[in-house]
Amino acid sequence: MTPLPTGSATHPGTDIAAPRLAKKKFLHDAAEHVRDTGHRAFVRKALGGYYTTRDAQKARYRDYEQARDAASLAKWSAVNRLDELLPRFAENFTANGGQVHWARDAAEAREIVLGLLRGARAKAVIKSKCMTSEEIHLNQAMEADGYGVVESDLGEFIQQLRGEPPYHFVFPCMHVRRDEISDLFQKHLGSPPTSEPEELTMIARRHMRRLYVEADVGITGANFLVAETGQISITENEGNARLTAGLPRVHIAIAGIEKVVDRLDDLAVLLPMLATAGTGQPLTCYNTLYSGPRRAGECDGPEEMHVVLLDNRRTEILADPEQRDSLHCIRCGACLNVCPIFKNVGGFTYGTTYQGPIGSVITPHLRGLADWNHLSGASSLCGACTDACPVRIDIHHHLLHNRRNAARTAPGRFERLGHRLFVAAASRPWLFAAGGWWFRKSLGLLKALRPPLLKAWLATRDLPPAPPHSFRSQWRRR
Repeated sequence: MTPLPTGSATHPGTDIAAPRLAKKKFLHDAAEHVRDTGHRAFVRKALGGYYTTRDAQKARYRDYEQARDAASLAKWSAVNRLDELLPRFAENFTANGGQVHWARDAAEAREIVLGLLRGARAKAVIKSKCMTSEEIHLNQAMEADGYGVVESDLGEFIQQLRGEPPYHFVFPCMHVRRDEISDLFQKHLGSPPTSEPEELTMIARRHMRRLYVEADVGITGANFLVAETGQISITENEGNARLTAGLPRVHIAIAGIEKVVDRLDDLAVLLPMLATAGTGQPLTCYNTLYSGPRRAGECDGPEEMHVVLLDNRRTEILADPEQRDSLHCIRCGACLNVCPIFKNVGGFTYGTTYQGPIGSVITPHLRGLADWNHLSGASSLCGACTDACPVRIDIHHHLLHNRRNAARTAPGRFERLGHRLFVAAASRPWLFAAGGWWFRKSLGLLKALRPPLLKAWLATRDLPPAPPHSFRSQWRRR
């Protein structure tokens, strides 16, 4: 397999940085990105096309809101019965000839996959889109162990050549222009320059076809795990996952434990909702169910098939009845597409595998609230994410829950003191009113002195003129 540039699979923007630096880096990167108005305009233009196609597809449903209810119920039923459905999936998948591996955390999942690669005596690995593998930093581990690994999804492949993580977990390279892709392919693949999307796709396709045949192991994710039949469901638009799963002699699928659903019938609503909310399609181009390895008499398919089921603190979210429904997420990316914060600060700024509103909800659970609570603050709480979610996750309220919980676990003395002072003022109307009176009277002085507590805020904003009277006094007059 032709090697890619050194370190191409090691993404500098992923969440392997020291957690204590995460907040400082987020604030720095957000400030830098907001100044890049050209980049922001490009991303907004790309998402404008998505809104048009999504709304047109939603209008084709007889009752889209009822479809959301059905999708939400299917996930609710599965997540609340994981203890029943996961063993049933494992039993049925094993009966189909596959092997199931249970991973408590990212390190254990990496070791399981590396062990399977060693057992297969693999030299080259082809990998389709799998955000769970990004979560456990699998590419870095495989490269460190001496394995060549190539991403077969076009967007992921472009990001791998750029040495960057996915910008968005559905549209990995949505921020990259055609001329940049052309230059990238010209540099790494020796292709002639072109600005035609079809030709750029064919360049990648010609390069990739040989790699499918040379690969010993194919690694995929799984959109859903069907307990009833012991099958994994993969939905895609390029067909690369089919080749990744079917051509190498070993197929490894990695999935979080929350991906399980009860019945095959559940996919009848979940697959269309995933496509509509994610890309504005009635259904993605390729929807495939994998039952296990090649059977006697079959002409193709892998000789071995393994599924790695990852916990990685998901059971801790399951144990929280208040935020358990965040496990319902089907990774459609709809909340990212409508989030004003994501559109302004970009995907890399989050510094973690899962960006946007849903990432801001689950990352503090997966990686620690004390170190990642700043993500929950990166929200306008406008509720657009909740309105867009096809499985009705109450995302913006979960961000509020995280903020409340973060206040209880604030790591710094000054931060804890600030929370206590705010609670003291907000719970005493007379004190809150007195603070408002003082602020109105001293606004001019604050503008002139620019105290440290307001300096960063005032760097990009102007304080509006103070109203002559408070809302309370005006209400009292009426």
